Amino acid sequence: MKIFTDWGFTREGWRNNSRGEYLVLLQGALLTGFVILPVYQLPGLKIQSTQLLALTWIVATILGLSALILIIKALIDLGKNLTPLPYPRENGQLVQTGIYGIVRHPLYSGLILAALGWTLFQMSISHLIASAILIIFFDIKASREEAWLTAKYPDYSKYSQRVKKLIPGIY
Repeated sequence: MKIFTDWGFTREGWRNNSRGEYLVLLQGALLTGFVILPVYQLPGLKIQSTQLLALTWIVATILGLSALILIIKALIDLGKNLTPLPYPRENGQLVQTGIYGIVRHPLYSGLILAALGWTLFQMSISHLIASAILIIFFDIKASREEAWLTAKYPDYSKYSQRVKKLIPGIY
């Protein structure tokens, strides 16, 4: 399958995880687990006020739409540089414009926002715990990715000082 080789997947990489292949598998497992995770609400944590419930759903919707916008914009801005691997493409270029001028890892940020939006919509403690795990995972994956980006692109260090990692203006 040509798309996988274009993205940088190799047989050797699957054997020795040289480009973060195992992180891609773990990400797939975590996201699948999040989707199929049963909703568990704390007993007594039922929102009685219809106004508060509506506000909760509005905030959850805003988080979900923001996630969708981040993900779509990141995919467009990455263009041919897109790869699911944290290792940069051989013929890729460092993207510092568009959404990447606001946050360094907008795809991860979008997935985190989507998870938080779903968690809030469901008021699910199980999804809150899963969201925390996703945040930790994406922070670790982004750090590994940044080590490779720094080695490949001399400008990456300056870029990482100027643009926040996962939360625009904060972190």
